[in-house]
Amino acid sequence: MDRFDAMRVFSRVVERSSFTLAAEDTGLPRSTVTDAVKQLEARLGVRLLQRTTRHVSPTLDGEAYYQRCLSILADIEDAEGAFAGAKPKGMLRVDVHGTLARHFVLPSLPHFLETYPDIEFYMSEGDRLVDLVREGIDCVLRVGTPQDSDMVARRVAMLEEVTLAAPSYIEKHGLPEHPDRLDGHRMVGFRSTATGGILPLEFLVGGNIRNVTLPATITVNAAESFMSAARLGLGLIQVPRYHAERDLADGTLAHVLSDFPLTETPVSLLYPRNRQLSPRVRVFIDWLAQVFARQS
Repeated sequence: MDRFDAMRVFSRVVERSSFTLAAEDTGLPRSTVTDAVKQLEARLGVRLLQRTTRHVSPTLDGEAYYQRCLSILADIEDAEGAFAGAKPKGMLRVDVHGTLARHFVLPSLPHFLETYPDIEFYMSEGDRLVDLVREGIDCVLRVGTPQDSDMVARRVAMLEEVTLAAPSYIEKHGLPEHPDRLDGHRMVGFRSTATGGILPLEFLVGGNIRNVTLPATITVNAAESFMSAARLGLGLIQVPRYHAERDLADGTLAHVLSDFPLTETPVSLLYPRNRQLSPRVRVFIDWLAQVFARQS
């Protein structure tokens, strides 16, 4: 194994806090990964990793060397990518909110993979907070205002939000007319994975944002269950318009309180602030921004 490959292996061990997971990511035997790190330590004359039975973490020297490795490896990828005809390659790991994946990412993905055939694409779905470095994720696509200051956030879209109810709900509870007159109405509760709290309904009234929390017949923490509960007439919901287009067309859900719109919700791609982007991550981010621009 040459010096640069050893740097890549060492960097992955640091990021995954595990020789075993680093071996899985790189497709190498665990013994090869272990030997590569031992040879690095012998050549440098310092201990790079602190090993326990359950955890691997960098020493102070190891953390300093890891940061230098990231810079050197990024420079190598940039240099190789500068030649005409060279295309990004390697494993690209992204984490995407499930509904965004199915509506925006997957329909256009074949074209991306045809353009960059040497990129191996791995996509996980979720909306929880992700430690990108430790979990080996290159970037994440999230809905809402990013809170993590350690991440660079590139906004790719603003989503129109709508308030909806099923015809059966309207028949039973009446058509709501104003956010201040919702006595007797109910909502489907959605519990945020970020805060653990139930998200209130939000309306723009007279130029001011008004938050309203109604009794919840049912509370969920997944988008598909949220929509299903609304279709069953269990309460009012607020979702991005794209998520409800088919229901609105079929009549299974209807607009309510349309005179009191919601603020638009940002969609952002996030990646580590202290880490240079590899060419494959850069082309993915640029491509996905164009996908959202076209569909928005």
